Amino acid sequence: MISRVWHGYTSPGNADSYEALLKSEIFTGIASRGIAGYKGIQLFRRNLGEEVEFVTVMWFDSLEAVREFASEDYEAAVVPSEARTLLSRFDERSQHYEVRTDLLSGTSH
Repeated sequence: MISRVWHGYTSPGNADSYEALLKSEIFTGIASRGIAGYKGIQLFRRNLGEEVEFVTVMWFDSLEAVREFASEDYEAAVVPSEARTLLSRFDERSQHYEVRTDLLSGTSH
């Protein structure tokens, strides 16, 4: 299992709009692509005072599935233009981790 981690930051004034865009359009769009090996996504939000941090954690069966989502340059951030207008900054590259233990599902790898 592969975990794809990405960080984006926005102003407190744009945070609710950005979260709504993620939930109503971007996440549903990803799911509708029917990517083999895509397992889902988690969204984390943290208020840092002058900005709001968002972290997405995506779950895939393999790096091949990540490549189907992101392209051959699978570490490149996938940030639609409508999201870019709400973000003040974001990771240009995503980090990928091999999941070695998953206590939520009770499995080790």
